[in-house]
Amino acid sequence: MALDVPRDLLEKHDKPGPRYTSYPTVPAWTHDFGEADYREALRELAARPGDELSVYLHLPFCAKHCHYCGCNAVVSNEKGAVDDYLDRVERELAAVVDVLGPGRRVVQLHWGGGTPNYLKDHQVERALGLLRAAFAVDPRGEVSIEVDPRIGTPEQARFLRAQGFNRISLGVQDFEPAVQKAIGRLQKRDRTLELYRACREAGYEGVNLDLVYGLPEQTRDSFARTLRDIIEQGPDRVACFSYAHVPWVRPQQKLINTDNMPSGFEKFELFRLAIDLFAEAGYDWVGIDHFARRDDELAVALRERRLHRNFMGYTTRPAPHMLAFGMSGIGDVCDRFVQNDAELDGYQTAIDAGRLPVVKGHRLSDDDRLRRLAILNLMCNLELPYALTVPGFGAPADELLADGLARLRPYVDEGFVEFLPDRVRVTDLGRFFVRNLCMELDAYLDRTSGKPLFSKTI
Repeated sequence: MALDVPRDLLEKHDKPGPRYTSYPTVPAWTHDFGEADYREALRELAARPGDELSVYLHLPFCAKHCHYCGCNAVVSNEKGAVDDYLDRVERELAAVVDVLGPGRRVVQLHWGGGTPNYLKDHQVERALGLLRAAFAVDPRGEVSIEVDPRIGTPEQARFLRAQGFNRISLGVQDFEPAVQKAIGRLQKRDRTLELYRACREAGYEGVNLDLVYGLPEQTRDSFARTLRDIIEQGPDRVACFSYAHVPWVRPQQKLINTDNMPSGFEKFELFRLAIDLFAEAGYDWVGIDHFARRDDELAVALRERRLHRNFMGYTTRPAPHMLAFGMSGIGDVCDRFVQNDAELDGYQTAIDAGRLPVVKGHRLSDDDRLRRLAILNLMCNLELPYALTVPGFGAPADELLADGLARLRPYVDEGFVEFLPDRVRVTDLGRFFVRNLCMELDAYLDRTSGKPLFSKTI
């Protein structure tokens, strides 16, 4: 994408803002929402037996903390810790199925962490068995897992494929030794590529690689080497995440020396480099931070304006509800967001007491639902149709979101959006600032506290 992005625009708009994996975002949720509210949502879902589901399982265990990581992870060498955790997951599943009823159809199943491949083979078999006993997992659906190549092996890749996983994501972050040392994640390039090739040979429908830009010690030249290495492998998709330095949320990030960490325009240039190199190699830029081969269903969905995004990322297989299990799991059920306890002790204590481990959530209003759909359209399909509506809230977006549309108007002069007769369209330049555009539709931003909550948008 040969596009000049003025430095002054970047400096003006590079400010803290949500990533909008949900709307309203998590800081707007309340601890007044609890187990009773979640059970009410599950009862409503039980009355809609034809609705398909997505299911997320959080497996928090890791061998060690990486300095940069923003995930909810647990480092434990305690014998039996994983089995004890799966005992609680089994009880959580049983409690949900008791309300929902067994055998609901699941079209998307994802394991995240933590490090899901930290589990031993028999633990993987047990966890999958629990999920398949609770739900009817569609054999044609997406069954995906995140893998740390430092502990992954070709044998494990073949085992996971035989268990039914059909999409696998390998965490690379960066191949440069200096960067790896700076983020506390030493990872041999050759081992990662050996695992990648094993995944290809095992017959996964999709093999994805994850990168992070904006890490300490990254330079344009060093990141170019990593990018070319990745492109040479030919992954189906690549996630290129912006490093979010939020040590007030993730204390281990205080271990990172920020003196040699690219920021502002320098950081932006790393992402621009990724866009250019992936485009040259036949990849499309999808959403805000993904790249997909042009024949991949994600790229096709973008061109056809049917891309979707949920807590698990960009997808072509949206289900109207997502159930989440395990510590810190976030669900989306019948217009309610629900989050489990993010502390292992709290999660397990709640389960042991016979409670669902809900600590916060949010019930969406009609206004929330419309703004959520509008933001989803901007984040996925780079447009906001004026005729956008949600069931039961009949007036179109151009009437009900007049405040947000008015705040988007000034971005016309900056070249970020165009107001067409039937929709607002995000321009090529505006793609870099989509998070900023979404913030103009967010009715909750001004109600948050003065404490820092989000990473910067660029």
